[in-house]
Amino acid sequence: MKQPAINIKNKRATFDYELVDTYTAGIVLTGTEIKSIRLGKASLVDTYCYFNRGELWVKNMHVAEYSYGSYNNHLARRERKLLLNRKELEKLQRGTKDPGFTIVPVRLFINEKGLAKVVVALAKGKKQYDKRESLKEKDDKRDMARMFKR
Repeated sequence: MKQPAINIKNKRATFDYELVDTYTAGIVLTGTEIKSIRLGKASLVDTYCYFNRGELWVKNMHVAEYSYGSYNNHLARRERKLLLNRKELEKLQRGTKDPGFTIVPVRLFINEKGLAKVVVALAKGKKQYDKRESLKEKDDKRDMARMFKR
């Protein structure tokens, strides 16, 4: 029986940030964490990435405790290491040196091999007027779609 596709998105990231560059990273998980993610019990709300000793870590990612887990169940909001190659890590680290830039997780999914992957983006924070512009464009697209459906 085929597993349902797991695709957890951070909708807030596209609203608050202008995504400049994206990378697909592996993530270091424990056994109960991957089981919980396969059940779709994860959230990317308020998550961000940071560098520590040349390694990229994701903070505040919520992975619910596995319901059948025992005493060795994981902590829901522990910090998790992201796996990228050296060239990608250096490029991201250079990008975050500029003011206004940060690294945000955009999407969490399970690939065809069954491995959990996180799409992270180098992002620049939007100003308030940029957010209003985004909402206006979204409304205009919705109105145009309604017009053509009739």
